Amino acid sequence: MKKTNKKKVKKIKKVSKKTKKVKVKKTKKEEEKVKTPSLTASKSNEPKIIIKKIKKQTTEKKLFAVKDFVVYSKHGVGQILAVSKKIIGDIDVMCYDIKFEKENAIGNLPINMQSLLRPVSTINQINKSISILKSKPKIKRTMWSRRAQEYEQKINSGKIYELAEVVRDLNKDTDVIADQSYSERQLFEKAYERLLSEFEVVLGIGLENTQKKLDKALKRNQNIT
Repeated sequence: MKKTNKKKVKKIKKVSKKTKKVKVKKTKKEEEKVKTPSLTASKSNEPKIIIKKIKKQTTEKKLFAVKDFVVYSKHGVGQILAVSKKIIGDIDVMCYDIKFEKENAIGNLPINMQSLLRPVSTINQINKSISILKSKPKIKRTMWSRRAQEYEQKINSGKIYELAEVVRDLNKDTDVIADQSYSERQLFEKAYERLLSEFEVVLGIGLENTQKKLDKALKRNQNIT
C-alpha cells in the first residue's frame, strides 16, 4: 500500500512542472503583446519635429537701404531709419525700422515680409496721377456702404493710381461740410493725405507748394489742412 502511494506522488509532481512551463510561455507572449502598442504610440507622438522646422526662418536679400523712402500699403509713406535684429519667439529676425511721419510712429517690419513695401513713385507716375486727378470722376450707382468698402480697399492697396482715383471720385470743389457725409470726408482725407505725402517726397518742393499743385489739379477752392 505504501509503494503505490509514492508513485502517485511522483506523477502529480511531473504534471505540475509541465503546467508551470506552459504558464511561463503564455506570460512571455502577453508581455510581447503589451510591448508592441507602446512602440506604435511613440511613433504617433512625433509632431515635435515640426516645431524645429518653424524655427528655420528663410533669409532674404534686403531690397531697401537705410534712409530710403518706402510706401507701406496700410500706413502710407515712411522712411527706413535702420535695419535691426529683433528676437521674436526665441528667433533672431532682421527688421526694417520705419518711421511714419504722418502717424508719428516707428514700425518694425521683418525683411522676409518686405513684399508689403514698395519704392516711392517716379516723376512719370506722379504726372500720370495728376492727370487722373484732372479727369472726370467715375462714380458707380451702387449703395454707399459698398462703394465705401471699395474705396477703403483702394486706399489700403498702396497703389498710387488707385489712391488718385479715390481722391478724384470723393473730391468736392467746395469746402462746405454739408456737401459731404462724415464717412466720405474721412475716406477723402485719408487718401488725400497719403497722396500728398508721396507727392511731397518725390517732387521735393515742400509741403505748401505740393499741396497747391495737388489742389490745382483737383480745382479746389481752399487748401485742406
